[in-house]
Amino acid sequence: MEKQYQIGEIGSLLGLSADTLRYYEKIGLLTNVQRTPANTRLYSEKDVSRLRFIQRAQKMNFSLAEIKDLLSMREDPQHSRTEVRELTRHKLQEIESHLKDLTTLRNELTLLVNLCAGSEGGCPIIEGIEQDE
Repeated sequence: MEKQYQIGEIGSLLGLSADTLRYYEKIGLLTNVQRTPANTRLYSEKDVSRLRFIQRAQKMNFSLAEIKDLLSMREDPQHSRTEVRELTRHKLQEIESHLKDLTTLRNELTLLVNLCAGSEGGCPIIEGIEQDE
């Protein structure tokens, strides 16, 4: 018989709060969660796998809406390859754009720290932040 987990056990196992699990069910990321006659949620190994998939996708910066799409594509990966590839390509472009912005920010902050270290008066960091682009 397959192991079943109660909401608290899932929380401990995956580091998810009960509120998060309920929210995932409410928005359709988790479907068909079994319930006892007392209405206690029981999660299967398949649910655990699905939750791990959600967590990994979130670490890859996919939104919950995108993850919902990925979960549907996960059911029939052979017929969804093109859609998955396009969604992932789009996500990669977003990440590359963020990296470019972060690199610019890092360079600007490095310059401000260096200016501050060599400054006798005033605060180049505050002045740099106050300046218009």
